[in-house]
Amino acid sequence: MDIALLITIIVKIITLTFVVVLPLVPVSVYFERRFSAIIQDRVGPNRVGIPLTLFGAKKDFSFFGLIQPVADGVKLFLKEDFTPAHVRKAFYWMAPALTVAPALITLCVIPFGSDIQLPGMDPVKLVIADINVGPLFMVVELEVPLHRRCALDRSNDFLRDCAGALDHSCVALLR
Repeated sequence: MDIALLITIIVKIITLTFVVVLPLVPVSVYFERRFSAIIQDRVGPNRVGIPLTLFGAKKDFSFFGLIQPVADGVKLFLKEDFTPAHVRKAFYWMAPALTVAPALITLCVIPFGSDIQLPGMDPVKLVIADINVGPLFMVVELEVPLHRRCALDRSNDFLRDCAGALDHSCVALLR
């Protein structure tokens, strides 16, 4: 494999992950919470902030609710790691990874721009995996979360449910 091709693939993966996908997460969480608060008529990101009135200030600092995703990130890193004692730890941690991986892998076949011409190189396609069967690949890859259910059932020793999940995944793949 050509080293320039390998470098362009790595740059595409890093760009797609850290510039396109990851910044969308806090934005989508913010709007989801804001619309849910409006629908449910409760305090949401539009009225939540740092309570500076506790320290003698005249007004709280809300900053349009953009501090709430930062607080979620801090809470995530400071949260206690809780794994139940009765589960098989490998399967317990593998199940969420098997859920997220197919969604991220399907992004590999979606082009996120037209070809660009770099000096001294062939045109670079802005798609990570340029395969001719992209839609078929996406359908097959999105069936993988059924295997997550099997791994989760297996981690809790629910063998009958695990067999049912395997049956559903086989039927889904044969459709």
